[in-house]
Amino acid sequence: MSRRRRSRGAPAGGAQPQSDARQGPEKLRWYKADLHTHTPASNDYEEPGITYLEWLATARKRGLDIVAITDHNSVAGVDAIRSEIEWLTRLQQQNRLTDVERSNLEQWHKLANEIVVLPGFEFTATFGFHILAIYPPETTVRELEHILLRLNVPQDRLDAGSTETGASTDVISAYETIVDSGGVAIAAHANSTHGVAMRNFPFGGQTKISYTQDANLSALEVTDLESRSRKATSRFFNGSKPEYPRKMHCIQGSDAHRLSTDPRNSRRLGIGERATELLLPEPSFDAIRELFSSRWFDRTRPFRAPEKVVDHLAAARAEGPNQTQSFHETANKKGGRQTVVLADLCAFANTDGGTIFVGANARKGRVKGLTNSKQALNEIQQAITERLTPPLEPRYEIISNSGADVLRIGVDAGDEKPYCLDGSKFYVRNDAETSLALRDEIVALVLESVGLNADLVGSEEGEGTSAANESPERDKDGAAPPAVTKRTRSRKGQPSQKENDPFYLPQDGVEIVDRETRGDTTYYVVRNLRNQRSVGNVTRKGARKLWNYAITQYEDSPVKSGQIRWKENVGIVRSAKRAGKVRFDLALREGSDTRIFYGVTEEGMEGAWAQFVDEAE
Repeated sequence: MSRRRRSRGAPAGGAQPQSDARQGPEKLRWYKADLHTHTPASNDYEEPGITYLEWLATARKRGLDIVAITDHNSVAGVDAIRSEIEWLTRLQQQNRLTDVERSNLEQWHKLANEIVVLPGFEFTATFGFHILAIYPPETTVRELEHILLRLNVPQDRLDAGSTETGASTDVISAYETIVDSGGVAIAAHANSTHGVAMRNFPFGGQTKISYTQDANLSALEVTDLESRSRKATSRFFNGSKPEYPRKMHCIQGSDAHRLSTDPRNSRRLGIGERATELLLPEPSFDAIRELFSSRWFDRTRPFRAPEKVVDHLAAARAEGPNQTQSFHETANKKGGRQTVVLADLCAFANTDGGTIFVGANARKGRVKGLTNSKQALNEIQQAITERLTPPLEPRYEIISNSGADVLRIGVDAGDEKPYCLDGSKFYVRNDAETSLALRDEIVALVLESVGLNADLVGSEEGEGTSAANESPERDKDGAAPPAVTKRTRSRKGQPSQKENDPFYLPQDGVEIVDRETRGDTTYYVVRNLRNQRSVGNVTRKGARKLWNYAITQYEDSPVKSGQIRWKENVGIVRSAKRAGKVRFDLALREGSDTRIFYGVTEEGMEGAWAQFVDEAE
């Protein structure tokens, strides 16, 4: 069986493999990778008696195409493998090999052509946070040790393989040092012990944001990549939260400290027993680095053994339409169904990116599929070229489900916003709804494309009629119901909030921040909590679904102070299932003011707000 081309250098310094011609983008294929493994060089390795040849042979036996050696603050394992291969090679040149040594060298050479081994280490930063540093195969041991010294690992600890290093470098500086030295920085088990995501910490704030959004951090290694929970780490870092706007590549690794899973503790995994599949042109360090620096988020997925094959379409249908996902049974020109698909593509490109499934709806039951999937694909590709500007480059995949073909189209948030359909129609995505963008939204997209902040409100301070200047009806206790008020704003126009609490506000839903009556019509300023963007001149009649709900509730059922069930400064007004999801109307107490947030989903309730979801469940 022939093997693929990879970066220069044999696994950790062994024999050179044969090289194939570089494969083009059309030759992408899935490679199985475990980028977090330990060898006997880590002092907490649980099977210290194994040989390094056994270690690498097991990695290949598990089907790994790529493996990274990441011992604790040490590259002694990398050095041991290279030293053994160099010693056996020298004996071969001197014709001094024994039969056992000759067999071992042959195995090393065979493995060198079957698996790419990337040298690296697991660094313990200040306060105990763990970071994976992974380098090209040709990186020398001396270079790697020099990097560890730059990270303040004491020289007398370089061979210890211990998680304890003393006063090492801080997390942000470690990211920068790793990248500047030619490596890739990945946050190790980010969502669990010693992880930078600090998911279970009651504090963190700006520190947590900087640790997980830093430009030098390539990916988050997580332990819940296959979870469908709303609290799954990959969903948290999907780019939809205002405080965490950078969507992160999420992978998984075994963190193996043994060859096979401990039969007494299934959480102690063996090498390759929790791996990631990467869609690459070749199994190389450069290809991995390029992938992690890209927005190709659909080119990573958890590896699943054949007996664990998961129906990804079924999983998507169970989740239903949302901010980044939509479904259409057809894309025919007749009846305008193709235009609806293109509108979704335009909206996803203008918002957070997304995936469209053509040939299936989001309801339970049999998948209809496309009669001629290839023809449908060609027609959509042609329509995108002719009708969408600037040009878009979606990703296409035809997937089979019980004999029915479904077209999967993925598109990233665009770099040249705003995107336009048919020369005049600008669409945006709000929750599960694609809508024509309003004037303020189009202006915001233009400003975003040139790197400016959009400070969009419906009326200037001191102008118009705000709800704060009106006399709202008093409830039976004589207390005024919560009202829309003009709150103190920062110079960027955003509402004041606690700087160190990224979840001070809900992460989706809407808030009515102002209103003004002109003639017989009331115009509102509505803030989208997902992106903190305010849109003015919204009327009840012309508002999209969630905005219409918020305005209707505000006008017809104003919140009374007695309705709110408070938990300190946050409260819940009501919850109900609407548009296929449980949605919450929430309240926030700020001094004498009360702010109301409408239509917040479970995904948007983090921090103090999560307690209301738990109670509902």
